[in-house]
Amino acid sequence: MGSPERELCPPPSEEDELTLPRASINKMIKELVPSVRVAFESRELILNCCTEFIHLISSEANEVCNQSNKKTINAEHVLTALDRLGFSDYTVEAEAVLKDCKAVAAKRRRQSTRLENLGIPEEELLRQQQELFAKAREEQAKQDQQQLLLLQQHGLVGMEGPPQSYVPPPPGIKQDDTEDDDYS
Repeated sequence: MGSPERELCPPPSEEDELTLPRASINKMIKELVPSVRVAFESRELILNCCTEFIHLISSEANEVCNQSNKKTINAEHVLTALDRLGFSDYTVEAEAVLKDCKAVAAKRRRQSTRLENLGIPEEELLRQQQELFAKAREEQAKQDQQQLLLLQQHGLVGMEGPPQSYVPPPPGIKQDDTEDDDYS
């Protein structure tokens, strides 16, 4: 006969691969009872109970969904499943969580549609962006010119400006070796 821990927490079989992440369960345990040490077997038992609870609620919600001739389980089906299974004490808290989830989803939708709600066509937005880029380039050129003038006034660079680095001609353009060649 096996140990009582093994009977409570059978080793996972191939069909039991769908479980909650252990790290999430461990985090919840730590948050709920931070000053209590929880044995590995107890953690596994809690994990198995949570998984079984979710399976039980999901199956019942699926049955409610099928009885309603629906193809998608919605929140009402889950709340009805909680009531049918005798967990009606949890429905108030489940409804509060549902309300919070809906608020977060609505906020996310509002944020994602801000650009569309501007009422400005994409072409106009692109034109405005290009104008801003051009204006920024102009301002940068003015700042560079002012800096060059300041350096020239202090004698740090000559009147021809800062030394230019050599830029080779593009390929395909032949550069003459002698500029004095006269072919006449």
